[in-house]
Amino acid sequence: MEERIIELLKNTDKALSVDEINDGLGFKSVEELKQLLKVLNEMEDSLKIYRTKKNNYLLFTNSHLKLGTMIANKKGYGFVDIDGDDDIFIAPTNMNGAIHGDRVVVEITSPKGIDLEGRIVKIVDRKFKQMVGEVYFNKNIPYVDLDDERVKITIKLDKTMGAMPGHKVLVKITNKLKDNNYKGEVIKILGHKNDPGVDILSITNEMGIPDTFSDKTMEEVDNLPDEVLEKDLVGRTDLRNEMIFTIDGDDTKDIDDAISIEKVGDNYKLGVHIADVSYYVKPNTSLDSEAFDRGTSVYLADRVIPMLPHKLSNGICSLNPGVDRLALSCIMEIDKNGNVVDYDLLQTVIRSRKQMTYKNVNKILEENIVPEGYEEYAEKLRLMLELAHILRKHKENRGYIDFDIDESKIIVDDKGKAIDVTLRYRGEGEKLIEDFMIAANETVATHIYYMELPFIYRIHGEPNEEKISNFMRFLNILGYKVKEDLNKLTPKTMQNILGQLKDKKEFHLLSALLLRSMQKAIYDTNNIGHFGIASKCYTHFTSPIRRYPDTTVHRLLHTYIFDNNINNETINFYERELPFVAEHTSNMERRSIECERAVDDMKKAEYMMDHIGEEFDGIISSVMNFGMFVELPNLIEGLVRLDSIKGDYYTYDETTFTIRGNKDKRGFRLGDSIKVRVVAADKEKRTIDFEVVRDGDTKQES
Repeated sequence: MEERIIELLKNTDKALSVDEINDGLGFKSVEELKQLLKVLNEMEDSLKIYRTKKNNYLLFTNSHLKLGTMIANKKGYGFVDIDGDDDIFIAPTNMNGAIHGDRVVVEITSPKGIDLEGRIVKIVDRKFKQMVGEVYFNKNIPYVDLDDERVKITIKLDKTMGAMPGHKVLVKITNKLKDNNYKGEVIKILGHKNDPGVDILSITNEMGIPDTFSDKTMEEVDNLPDEVLEKDLVGRTDLRNEMIFTIDGDDTKDIDDAISIEKVGDNYKLGVHIADVSYYVKPNTSLDSEAFDRGTSVYLADRVIPMLPHKLSNGICSLNPGVDRLALSCIMEIDKNGNVVDYDLLQTVIRSRKQMTYKNVNKILEENIVPEGYEEYAEKLRLMLELAHILRKHKENRGYIDFDIDESKIIVDDKGKAIDVTLRYRGEGEKLIEDFMIAANETVATHIYYMELPFIYRIHGEPNEEKISNFMRFLNILGYKVKEDLNKLTPKTMQNILGQLKDKKEFHLLSALLLRSMQKAIYDTNNIGHFGIASKCYTHFTSPIRRYPDTTVHRLLHTYIFDNNINNETINFYERELPFVAEHTSNMERRSIECERAVDDMKKAEYMMDHIGEEFDGIISSVMNFGMFVELPNLIEGLVRLDSIKGDYYTYDETTFTIRGNKDKRGFRLGDSIKVRVVAADKEKRTIDFEVVRDGDTKQES
């Protein structure tokens, strides 16, 4: 009956009443009507259909409702993260009892700025993940004060494992008492809150990111060789005599990719050689299972939580200099216009000649200074730069979007304390590697795509037309006239918008806002192309040490190309398996990004705790009804609360996204330069508070 109801609702453009559904199905008896009502209730509960206020039914996918995960904010508002779609802003009055992490149904009510706005209509699932907090005692009864202020519940501890006040612990809920009161028990003591490293451990444990591997996995790893064996070379192309080298950050230890180049007539022969991780990480092993569960390595301020144990990530799989390593090589012949005119995908053995750093490569490419030890490679690097510029021009011509978003780098001391925050430099060396990796990823994806076999693609859908229109209206409010036809959104459209904003002082803020208007890139088995790169066919092939989708792509290359195992059983297996891998790894990528941002926020707050009372020049990065955020040149961001601004009575004007005073009619708006003073910083809450510094203002007056 369920399938028939879905089919009936598919073929109508309006919501149907029970009677209309009953008649459409041809039911006549009371018993059939009772059964219909029961099935409709079940379908409503499982979110297959939606019942309107007039008790009519339509398919959930055709309604104005969305299913997503609540990402709450400690200030009371939040966003619903819609899988593969736009986030929806939820005001405090529209939360309807939802707390952080809930699976919810949200009704879209109206656009808000460049964001959609909605209200929670139903809490579908409340699954408490493992939570981290600080133990305290009240009348000799132990409780946990949760780190995540967005989860507003009280937990009384039944079991403490000996945890004392001030200990950070991992806790699980055992049962509900009443309202938002729960019982729980400590399952792991992380350490005292003041112990070095416990601050980051608290965040990673809160997000469920494991920092150790199981005994079974480590036993499997112990059985792996420390060096490439003679038997591993069977069937591989020997490239050990080629001039192949790596370029990475100063402190990189997990080296996935190496490169080589030659000139062939007017063309370039570019080799991208990627660690053959899948040779050592076999299916149906504990090692593979844990790598899949993690999905990705997580890069934090003072540590890396690896997807694979160090014996692989820093050892046998890492393309360290002077040692034999197994690789999968994508060797491309590229013409002077940036077109890949021929290529080979090979199983290889390589021996990297040198582990180069971006810093030293940039000296050669940007300053024409050749550091000691780089003399024999300088000409190869200059040839690579020549090709990189050709590839970049080729990408730009087809619509590649360079949002040019800055990133901050947190410097910590030997105890993990943040002692500086700087801008991360992205020079010619960094861009060169990016260009080469994109070329290899496209080549591999295109090869399998035309074989019409199951595969994992990296996709990035077209942006929502309404969100781009809202962004353009926002630009008009700011006084910027940007001309662009939005009837057909293409990468060139975004490229042209950014081009017209390039000379604005707020460019990096506007660029970030436009990026927010885009969809998120995810993994999928259905190739729809990658909008941001303006690529018709894209995958992730180049980082198998730190990303599970890349390891999976390598496994597929072995199966399809090198082993020629293309039969119905193999195809059917991957058609079933790969959608699950794609969805899970997309989720793990989001978790990793959320963790990295949380650690960055915490460490930035820790850094600013030593700068209370100091003044800084900044720029207003966003304006809200409760105040404005100000960004410093190193990307540290703090809040100026509306009620803290002195000298006038200020209110938020939602039509112009400005804060205006009774006397000060211009007030404050996005992009304004402003001087602020640090008045508070809290690493536990990951917050920084500023106040506006006026001309003639002094610290004593504040």
